[in-house]
Amino acid sequence: MPKSGMTIRRAVPDITTADPVASSRFYQLLGFREEMNLGWVVNLVSASNPTAQVILITQDAAAPVNPDLSVEVDDVEAAYEAVLATGAEIVHPITDEQWGVRRFFVRDPDGKVVNVVSHR
Repeated sequence: MPKSGMTIRRAVPDITTADPVASSRFYQLLGFREEMNLGWVVNLVSASNPTAQVILITQDAAAPVNPDLSVEVDDVEAAYEAVLATGAEIVHPITDEQWGVRRFFVRDPDGKVVNVVSHR
């Protein structure tokens, strides 16, 4: 397996929810706090370990499907090129999103959708 020089900044589960308010309250019982809330997506962060996070999502505002996992990398362009070279299915093309990230979605070998993202 080839080694990548890619730096992963965080990997976060994306949980689809019909009720982000109730879900957020639940995860706050476990020590998370809301870091970001756009209504359709809520990022919860541990106060004691900021890389421990959970994302709650109703319906992605800009992509055709909800991701199962978000991976923040230092170089989203390099990750995109590496994934394209394998022939993996791109579910959402590389895009600058209005909330300050550049990202793309790719389907992993088991069918899970991975949101690969960098903050701008």
